[in-house]
Amino acid sequence: MSSFTIRPARPDEAGVILDLIRQLAVYEKCEKDVVADEATIRHSLFVERSAECLLGEEDGAVVGFALFFHNFSTFVGRKGLYLEDLFIVPEKRGRGYGKAFLKHLAKIAVERGCGRMEWICLDWNESALSVYRSIGAIPLSDWTVQRLSEDALKRFAELD
Repeated sequence: MSSFTIRPARPDEAGVILDLIRQLAVYEKCEKDVVADEATIRHSLFVERSAECLLGEEDGAVVGFALFFHNFSTFVGRKGLYLEDLFIVPEKRGRGYGKAFLKHLAKIAVERGCGRMEWICLDWNESALSVYRSIGAIPLSDWTVQRLSEDALKRFAELD
């Protein structure tokens, strides 16, 4: 029987994290958007501590990751836990590992006094959406994600 565990990533695993990010990008059909490298991942996660990363292991082999950080809700008046990415390698899906990550993150959110936990999901990812509905998550259909990418952000910041 396989054993699945979740643990914090270590600085020496920046390459493993980057590999999982690249696999996620392929799955989401946006691999050209990955510009991060191992040094950036290591610096952002383990020096700046901009976000936290958990790794999921099956029998000691990494099979997935969750990357999250804290945001803040002005309406709730408290911090929240924002799940940036959750990914399980394709051959290990359907074993409940994604749901185990979500439960682990929910426990972290409760322990840290978060008012809520949020994430986004591609509208075509029916298997993930099904899991999210099963745990009580609700879609925020009245909201749309807005983004200024790095180039647009720099251009806009320079405007007077």
